[in-house]
Amino acid sequence: MKIKPFGATGIELPAIGQGTWNMPESGAKLKEAQRAIRRGVELGMTHIDTAEMYGAGRVEELLGEAIRGIPREKLFIATKVLPGNASYRGTLSAAEGSLRRLRCDYLDLYLLHWLGTHPLQETMRAFDRLIDDGKVRFAGVSNFEAWEMLEAGSYLRSGTPACNQVLYHLCERGVEHEVLPAARRAGAAVVAYTPFGRGTFLRGSRRRATLERIAGKHRATVRQIALAFLIRDPLLFTIPKAAGVEHVEENAGAAAITLDAEDVAAIDADFPLGERGPLATL
Repeated sequence: MKIKPFGATGIELPAIGQGTWNMPESGAKLKEAQRAIRRGVELGMTHIDTAEMYGAGRVEELLGEAIRGIPREKLFIATKVLPGNASYRGTLSAAEGSLRRLRCDYLDLYLLHWLGTHPLQETMRAFDRLIDDGKVRFAGVSNFEAWEMLEAGSYLRSGTPACNQVLYHLCERGVEHEVLPAARRAGAAVVAYTPFGRGTFLRGSRRRATLERIAGKHRATVRQIALAFLIRDPLLFTIPKAAGVEHVEENAGAAAITLDAEDVAAIDADFPLGERGPLATL
């Protein structure tokens, strides 16, 4: 698994982690998804992301079950507080709830899921308190415009969020306009969620043909090429969700692929950056 510095945190993380949004919550599909998470950890995908919003806390519980028995120090667990809960006191309470559901003593990364109505300064103050209390290692943000990310950093003792988690896939590259350059200046990582864009990148015969040609060149799959493109920059990480063992093994394999300049140019041509505009979200 490709490992690289996670912004200015001083730690290194796998370029490809694991997401849990829309994770199955019952039955055989749940058991397979939990096996996939454990298999991903075996393959080095130790950064696992979730949120209190997912399944109204149920997904955090299911993730806690999936990682039971794995030494805690081998994992990097990230979760998110909902904006509606992100007052100072609400953030502290929400973190306790996430820790309880995950059955963890601490969170490696705690994110504000998106900017809400509670004062950002109060949320960041709560994050610093959680860090002081040993319940959180690093604080970050999600779905933040570049200027919002920088403002959040100004309220943190560290001076910058550990990362900004954003929607980023081949058909939605808006983060490259302002978020990625701002993160580079600030020393924050950028973590791509929904990196397959719910399959939108496979629409269009020309686009698919380009990816298939590059995949053949690297003896890889089209999905692996898509992931390899999204982690091509030292600051870029991604957290694809895998509902099955075979899928998580495919995701992990993308970390071994290095696209050359010709590959990147071909993808740029068929999946153009697009116009500058507001940050896209789900």
